[in-house]
Amino acid sequence: MEIKNRLVAVLEIGSTGIRLLAAEILENGRWREVDRAGKPVALGRDVFTTRRVSRNSFLECLTVLHGFKELLAGWGIADKDVHVIATSALRVADNRDIFVDRVRLETQFRITLVDGIEENRLMYLAVRFALNQDLPQFWKANTMIIDIGGGSTEIMLLRDGKMVAAHSINLGTILIERQSHRSLGSAHYQERYLKEIIRNTAGRLRSDMDISAVNTFIMAGSDIRLAAAIIGAPMNEHCRIISRKRLFDFVQEIQHYSMETCVQRLGLSFFDAEGFVPGILVYKQFLEQTDTKEVVVPDVSIREGLLIDLAFGVDSALQEEFFSQIIASAANLGRKYHFDEEHNRLVADLCLEIFDALTHEHGMNRRERMLLEVAAFLHDIGMFIGGANHQQHGRYIVANSEIFGLHRDELDIISSVIGYHRGKPPSPGDINYLSLQREDRILVLKMASILRVADALDRGHSQQITHITVERKNETVVLHTKGSWDISLELIGLEEKADLFQWVYGYKILLT
Repeated sequence: MEIKNRLVAVLEIGSTGIRLLAAEILENGRWREVDRAGKPVALGRDVFTTRRVSRNSFLECLTVLHGFKELLAGWGIADKDVHVIATSALRVADNRDIFVDRVRLETQFRITLVDGIEENRLMYLAVRFALNQDLPQFWKANTMIIDIGGGSTEIMLLRDGKMVAAHSINLGTILIERQSHRSLGSAHYQERYLKEIIRNTAGRLRSDMDISAVNTFIMAGSDIRLAAAIIGAPMNEHCRIISRKRLFDFVQEIQHYSMETCVQRLGLSFFDAEGFVPGILVYKQFLEQTDTKEVVVPDVSIREGLLIDLAFGVDSALQEEFFSQIIASAANLGRKYHFDEEHNRLVADLCLEIFDALTHEHGMNRRERMLLEVAAFLHDIGMFIGGANHQQHGRYIVANSEIFGLHRDELDIISSVIGYHRGKPPSPGDINYLSLQREDRILVLKMASILRVADALDRGHSQQITHITVERKNETVVLHTKGSWDISLELIGLEEKADLFQWVYGYKILLT
């Protein structure tokens, strides 16, 4: 039977406008763009001034969304195949819930609020797609990916091709313009203001990676894409390259341009010209922190990133590569707090061996396996603060950190698993446990019980037990290990920590 390609659409509600991308998902996991549109709205200007979406912007957004709904109906795209996401402006609006509900009632569009880490994930997927194999150093170099929007700046840092950090920074073109207006539009003051902010940002990033060591610079975002179309050279069908000198010369030329001048001399629309100069200034300031001789500008956005999710679904190769970047980011977080990497890595490996041997018993999926690996890798991170109650210190550190590719609710699960890897198991009166969703509480119990067993197998942090085989016998799970060393410490550890595993899974644990 012939498989029919399906039409989908991605709508992004951003700080300065609402943008649409419609595409046909093809059988081979690719897509073909069929339509693209964008309409300006003053959402960010409202929210970043008053913390609320104004009535006028509310109605303006509804008008645009109704128009896009008619456009999509003309393509025959069903409501279930329309994916609507909203970024920083709506994310921080005090009346966002009312806005989301009103849009649902009037248009049947269901809005997903995307946090900064999810923006990073989608942008990474889009950049990876756009580069293809035409920038081989990306997979092994020190790389910075930066996306400057109206309300926030998303930054990813990769060392030797592995993700070390992902940050969402409260710096956007609308905020910069507001600050500039306070200084009566002085270009000199604006440049000083930006230099100070970016110097401070570079200092904060230094704990992850010294950005002066960046040798591959990737700039994403609508403003730099417009600049690349004017001054860049093609690299492939989805990317352009701008030399360092050419970008600096361009900034020198436009830094005093008004919005009207940008329209007249650069041929930009008023929609695109708004915030263009501040955006390019920020890119230039970040570039000055590095010695990179050229920058790569992919012609993609988070909309393409979401399309990749829709087109590929659960693509095993892409999924595994993405999970490896999440683990690399978690490892870098651990190094910032000087964790015992050998012990944590071994405990993570032992967790995965138990997980893989008992898939029928726990019923968790591949992504949950990755969450367990992250929790195991970071379970002793709280030792940086102190040994006593280090599980609670670790819970706090992880709950208040950013790990590339992980949503806030996933960080809540991981931090809870860390909080229960030693000491008392969850109890009905534990407020941290009760604050989780019911399904997440069950996941925490399953993961924490495995982690407690794996941690007990290296109680002395001596890495004597480096590999186990798992055997299930009636009501017992037997852990077999080879060697002639003394495992008395590990046996004591199991006696102390295997109780939660027995309660959750109903099996006793034996070590031979």
